[in-house]
This record gives sequence, structure tokens and C-alpha cells, in this order.
Amino acid sequence: MDTAPDTAQDELAKTFAECKPLFFALGEIPRQQILLLLTEHAELNVSQMTEKLPLSRPAISHHLKILRQAGLVEVRQQGTENYHFLTADAAIALLERFVAEVKSCA
Repeated sequence: MDTAPDTAQDELAKTFAECKPLFFALGEIPRQQILLLLTEHAELNVSQMTEKLPLSRPAISHHLKILRQAGLVEVRQQGTENYHFLTADAAIALLERFVAEVKSCA
């Protein structure tokens, strides 16, 4: 059974679907605040973030989970503490691919 090669629009649709978790993660102000805070610090735990943001520990933990799922943040465990840090390289590469595909369809 032969299948037709994917068109540029098909590829864009696939890439857009891959971007959905990233767009969702970036769409809320508290998550943007967490990301901005992490650009100022190499890594922070939830307690440190709570001191710097107008969010509760549960809210920060919830938002960090979404940011981790989107590949924007990773966690490093040290003893009983979890330290969160930015890992945006894969997200940036995905967004660059998305932009390039949009340009090629335009």
C-alpha cells in the first residue's frame, strides 16, 4: 500500500501538535514568572521560589510539573531537596522548527 509523501502542511500540523504542551506551558502567567525567575538563578527549590513569587508551594509545584512535562524545566535531587533548573534547548529547537515550517508554507 503506497502512501503519499507528507506535504509541508502535514509536517507543520505534526510539528504544531508537538508544540502543544510547550504552548500550554507558556500560556499562564505563573509559569512565565517561574521561568523568568529561573533565568536569574541557576537552580531553585520550591521553598526558594515561594519566597520570591506570590504563589503557594502547591501552586508552584503544580506549575513546575507542567513546565517539566513541556521540557522547559528539569529537577535535580540533593538529599531531600529538589532543585529545578531551565532546560530550554529542546523547546527552542522545536520552536525554531515550527517557525521554519510556517515560513515555508507562507
